[in-house]
Amino acid sequence: MATTAPTASTVTGGIWLFEDTNAGATFTPERLSDEHRLIDQTTEEFVSKEIMPNHDQLETKDWDLARRLVQRAGELGLMGTDVPEAYGGIDLDKASSVVVGTRVGQGGSFGSTFGAQTSLSILPLVCFGTETQKQKYLGKLVSGEWVGAYCLSESGSGSDALGAKTHAARQDDGSYVLSGEKMWITNGGFADLYVVFAKVDGEHFTAFLVERGYSGVSNGKEEHKMGLHGSSTTPVILQDVNVPAENVLGDVGKGHKVAFNTLNYGRFKLAVAASGGAQVAIAEAARYAAERHQFGRPIASFGAIKHKLGEMAVRLFAVESMIFRTTGLLDASLADHDAGDADILRETLEELAVECSILKVAGSEMIDYVLDENVQIHGGNGFVKDYAAERHYRDSRVNRIFEGTNEINRLLIPGTLVRRALKDRLPLIAEARRLQDEIMNPPALPEDSDAPLSDQVRSVGAFKKTAVMVLGLAMQRYGEKLTDEQEVLSWAADILIDTFAADSAVVRALQASTDAPTTALLQQDAASIYVNDAAGRIETAAKSALATMAEGDDLRLNLAALRRLLKVTPVNTVVRRRRLADAVVGRAGYTLN
Repeated sequence: MATTAPTASTVTGGIWLFEDTNAGATFTPERLSDEHRLIDQTTEEFVSKEIMPNHDQLETKDWDLARRLVQRAGELGLMGTDVPEAYGGIDLDKASSVVVGTRVGQGGSFGSTFGAQTSLSILPLVCFGTETQKQKYLGKLVSGEWVGAYCLSESGSGSDALGAKTHAARQDDGSYVLSGEKMWITNGGFADLYVVFAKVDGEHFTAFLVERGYSGVSNGKEEHKMGLHGSSTTPVILQDVNVPAENVLGDVGKGHKVAFNTLNYGRFKLAVAASGGAQVAIAEAARYAAERHQFGRPIASFGAIKHKLGEMAVRLFAVESMIFRTTGLLDASLADHDAGDADILRETLEELAVECSILKVAGSEMIDYVLDENVQIHGGNGFVKDYAAERHYRDSRVNRIFEGTNEINRLLIPGTLVRRALKDRLPLIAEARRLQDEIMNPPALPEDSDAPLSDQVRSVGAFKKTAVMVLGLAMQRYGEKLTDEQEVLSWAADILIDTFAADSAVVRALQASTDAPTTALLQQDAASIYVNDAAGRIETAAKSALATMAEGDDLRLNLAALRRLLKVTPVNTVVRRRRLADAVVGRAGYTLN
């Protein structure tokens, strides 16, 4: 099943920063097919009828129930969307995986169980497994007969994954003996197969497939967590575990390839799950605001509450737009290749590393905002366990830590762009030079246009130039030492995140006039608000970065250039947020697609 994504055999990650995005060429939720919607219906029924009624029981750490739900998901085909039919999967496009992941993301703790199974256990086997490994393990994982877990982190190596101490000693017969302890392992308490990362002979970072039944494999006690009480999280202990040579996943010494490409997809899917969770919270907030009366009126009628509901919808709209845009890029890259071609999938995930990191940061921070405001709208009721708002709030906090902390991902976003620019894979250096010439000799102002979102389109162009300006100056100022300037990189990342989000939201809203005419005005409202507020955030981040890199006359020149670039016309966000809030309350939830 193919999406209506643009047809192309390859994609270039980050190229959106240097090109105008054409309306009509971007995949959006409005372009999901009837088959996608049937998959969505099946998954929604599974979540609402089988997961949510069992949620309280899952929180008692009933892992037998968790395994039964995993197996039920397997029976429905929900875990095989990314897997070729030859290995027991159903070989659908990535849009189908997004549809499934969005719904399962609404299922609370089970979403973590499901994500560890699909994104972190099944995917590395699909991408890096040998034919023998795929035949042996994928069918069991896809059916839910076996549960998988991903063992990367250690007590002393969380963000510094390559600093792992788990040791793999090579034996004369070609096998390996693994010793060490992995921490914070999702599904750790009842997984049957572990993807374990260790250093062969203390040096060569390598991935292994380790079965629970191997002698010396055990798990520690369940962690007492802030949230996700229905998801198993334990240490995994390896005591002289003999692993056969054929269970090396990928190549010896190339474990970083397995780890980071798996994390790229995991970051993408985390944002997908966050979008599903945000949809649930917005619906809860809308219903409560309509039912709760103060001063003789429903609180949904008050401007302060409308602001919250409207902003929740805006932030979700932006993240959702980025998710489906990236989904279209994934499917476009994979479209002309055989489903069993793992090379192209690996290359595509690596190519879209920037977009995946952007989505991880934006998605996790979006849902934190939405769930925080959900508690606030519920008032005192939001702080007690009688309402789901309290649990959602606790469960979401770990998203900013999962799959690489947001701080690490903020360093990866500009760092990856710069590395590609230095290899002439992206035109950052040439564009930075061209921009300097443009600033010194500014072009004539464009004529005013009555076309929808014309001001926002120009603003997005200004955002892109601002990002190029900051990155170009940072490369010039710091050279090879740029990696040490984490504050500057983080400000650059914030600019890039807002730029990709604004670009994606505007293009989607422009396409809505033909793809979703009944919600086109609301989508334009959401895009306009996002661009308006992003302009302020981008200006603040750019000023902070420029003030770090220069002073005196140089700083004044850079600030003057920034003012010329960021001429953004403000919009009336109040009337637009109120329209969005009224729509959210009227429809009892977020329905912009």
